[in-house]
Amino acid sequence: MSDELDFLSRCVVANRLSRRAFLGRAAALGVAAPMASLLLSNAARAGGPVKGGALKAGLVGGESTDGLDPAAINNQVKGAFARCWGEKLLDVAPDGSLVPFLATEYGASADARTWTFKIRKGVTFHNGKEVTAEDVRATIERHAGEDTKSGALGVLRGIETLKAEGDDFIVTLKEANADLPYLMTDYHLIIQPDGGKDAPEAGIGTGPYRIAAHEPGVREIGERYDGYWAPDARGHAEQVEIIVINDSAARMAALRSGQVHMMNRVEPKVVELVKRLPGVTIQNITGSAHYVFAMQCITPPFDNNDLRLALKYAIDRQEMVDKILAGYGTVGNDIPVNKAYPLFSDDIEQRGFDPDKAAFHYKKSGHEGPIVLQTSDVAFPGAVDAAQLFQQSAARAGITLDVRREPGDGYWAEVWNVSPFSASYWVGRPTQDQQYSTAYISSADWNETRFRREDFDRMVVAARAELDEGKRKAMYRDIAMIVHDEGGAIIPVFNDWVDAVSDKVGGYQPHPVGELMSGLALASCWLQE
Repeated sequence: MSDELDFLSRCVVANRLSRRAFLGRAAALGVAAPMASLLLSNAARAGGPVKGGALKAGLVGGESTDGLDPAAINNQVKGAFARCWGEKLLDVAPDGSLVPFLATEYGASADARTWTFKIRKGVTFHNGKEVTAEDVRATIERHAGEDTKSGALGVLRGIETLKAEGDDFIVTLKEANADLPYLMTDYHLIIQPDGGKDAPEAGIGTGPYRIAAHEPGVREIGERYDGYWAPDARGHAEQVEIIVINDSAARMAALRSGQVHMMNRVEPKVVELVKRLPGVTIQNITGSAHYVFAMQCITPPFDNNDLRLALKYAIDRQEMVDKILAGYGTVGNDIPVNKAYPLFSDDIEQRGFDPDKAAFHYKKSGHEGPIVLQTSDVAFPGAVDAAQLFQQSAARAGITLDVRREPGDGYWAEVWNVSPFSASYWVGRPTQDQQYSTAYISSADWNETRFRREDFDRMVVAARAELDEGKRKAMYRDIAMIVHDEGGAIIPVFNDWVDAVSDKVGGYQPHPVGELMSGLALASCWLQE
């Protein structure tokens, strides 16, 4: 069996076999998906995993207010650290397929309203308690409750009942949803003892590392958990550490000096410089991540759609791809999905920079005076420069933007999703339904544009219940057009994920879902020295 999988893994690397086909054959041979993914990593990079050492990452995004409750994950540091100490039921592979983690299998009723997840046996939390279906039920219940502040609430509102029966976790929905397994991959849905209801900030999970130090805004440290259920697949380093380095130049200096082994958010304008650093490799991949200038539709002057359209026409998208992304990305179209998503309609006319149309809608809106746009270095790489470019192009349409640079510490808690016009970014979600449900339906806690329309909400619900793909694609096109023409999101670009990694790191594979292997780099990679 090992010889066959070794041969097949080399075929994947040589592009003679798809990753999906390889995983299917591995499953047929009784090999768990994490182990199969590990075999692919080994084939892609000479040598197998090396145990030991301290693997370190320098990340932007940490704040002094950061906690450990997965429900409140809203930046890169909290997200990446949670991937070290916690796990979800399922995860998304680089090819978009689902990978079992704490659920070994899942299935649905014929009408896609009742879903059953088989919970993996023999997995223990860091406190020694064995994971049960009841822990899973309690976790989802906490995130789906009406009084929750979880960022996953928007994708869980369609739940009718949750049950635990033996090793089965059973979800019954109010309406059919063909994407429910993908919803369970939301990064907030870390399974905790009793759902985290008693101690959500305790940081007790099932991941390969238990929490050794938590210094908000400074560093996070995990030490290998000896009882981890898949030691051959993850948890190779003895210790992992995230050092919060919000300044881009300081992150680069830390990587160059060997203080850290990997960093996120390499600013595209310095990629060529980083490529010349000895022992450092740029890892980039295109996906569904995008930059946003979010206007709150219920707050003047952004409650006027003509003003919103004026600002959408007043931004030079290609200039941002060229100058902010240095070509590491594509033009956006004020829609939070792109061709990375199944069922995406690519026939929607691209909105371009048009100062005449911008001036027309601006005059029609009746607004006069400066428009305040708040931004920060932590909003996205080059966010301040992007806002200034926006300011310059808007001026050509007679629109005055007052760009205000806010401190990085506290930006995600005090400015984003609070101020009426601010810079933001989204990593994207595995499905269109999840993206719209998380950030665009009226009830979503992370509806940063405050776009609220009951008919739009009904369209999203109807699309998730439609099992005919042709009809569903048409419905998503209608949804996209409403956001494009009436929403409060200015989406100028879809960005590549651009990380920098030391050649001392083994097993690194870029992932289109997110930076640093969708947050799994520390948990999955190893030191080769």
